[in-house]
Formats: sequence, C-alpha cells, structure tokens
Amino acid sequence: MTVRILLADDQPLVRSGLRVIMADHPDLEVVGEAATGSEAVRLVGDLGPDVVVMDIRMPGMDGIEATRLITAGPATTRVLVLTTFDEDDHVYGALRAGASGFVVKDMALDDILSAIRVVAAGDALIAPSVTRRLIADFVGRPDAAPEGAPRPVEGITEREREVLTLVGRGRSNTEIAEDLFITVATAKSHVSRLLTKLGARDRVQLVITAYEMGLVTVPH
Repeated sequence: MTVRILLADDQPLVRSGLRVIMADHPDLEVVGEAATGSEAVRLVGDLGPDVVVMDIRMPGMDGIEATRLITAGPATTRVLVLTTFDEDDHVYGALRAGASGFVVKDMALDDILSAIRVVAAGDALIAPSVTRRLIADFVGRPDAAPEGAPRPVEGITEREREVLTLVGRGRSNTEIAEDLFITVATAKSHVSRLLTKLGARDRVQLVITAYEMGLVTVPH
C-alpha cells in the first residue's frame, strides 16, 4: 500500500529534499506541499493524504493549530510533527493537539521515513527510544507541566491503570506483558480498551493522559 504524504514546511529546501528522498521509495508518495498551516489544513481537505509531515514554526497559522484542526476534522489523516527540537518548545502542545508523534530534522533519513510508515499504519511513534527520550524531556519541562492537581482516573480497572502507567513510561506491549506477567495479546487488549475508554486516538495521547493524570512523573 502506498502512503500518501503532504509535506508542510515553510522552507522550500526542506520540502524539496524530502520529496526527492521519498521518490526513491515506491511505497511513499508526496501528493502535495504546503508552506503555511492554513494551506496544510486546506490541502488535507482537498487531497486526503494519509500523513502530514508537519513543521511547527510557519508563518500565519503554525503547525500546532493546523494539527488541531486537521485531527479534529472528519479526515483520517494523521500528523507527524517535524521539529528542530532544540528550538521548538511546543512539541508537547502539538501532541496534545492530536499529532501521532514527532521526528527531529537532524535524525537519520531512514528513521524519518520509518516514522512516516509507523504513523500511516495507525500506530504512534512512541516505542523508539529516541521518542521516549524526547517526550520525557518535554513533559519534564516546567512550561509543559499541566496546571492544577492531577485529574483522577475514572472508569478504568486497576489493571488498566497499571497498563496506562507503563504506557506513559514509554513501554511497548511486549515490555508491558513482561512487567505484569501477562501475555502480549492481553497487553494489547488492555491498551485497546484504554484507547476506547479514554477517547485517545493513539498511544501518544495515552502517554499524555498518563502524565496529566499524575500516573507518571519524570525525573529532573
């Protein structure tokens, strides 16, 4: 299956570079390019891509607001945030807006392409250690901390609470199964029920929920 991609970045060089690289991969197809957030939102409606590779800092509407509008709409398009990390302090906001993960511009190109495939397959880019490290860094920043006391976890069982805590720590289904002495299939089942009960679209949002509910603390 070919993954249809929309590139959203205000730098033409970045867009053209990614387009050239993806042209060598028959399972990836760039169907459009956007230089602003508002243009990205419009093109998602016109083209219906599978994945938007979204920059954060763009003129006018930024990538966070564009992500919020795209994921709140009827389209099934997923958003993969592309960030410089050292400069952008809003990746956490983008994840809360509905992004399915993020990659760093100076990562290996193969890792970026792999991330696109992972997100397109309906998963979230949360298992790789680099993503785990990045999310830990962002949720550990003072400006990313949720306001007020942690919200209680309602409507989930004690076992699901344990699973949610482990998901929040970046554990994979296999690791969760090992930690809780259950089968991988059972771990997957618990994660699926958590997604439904908490209204989360993917594992990234479960991570954020676990943090906001006070189940996960990040050491400083």
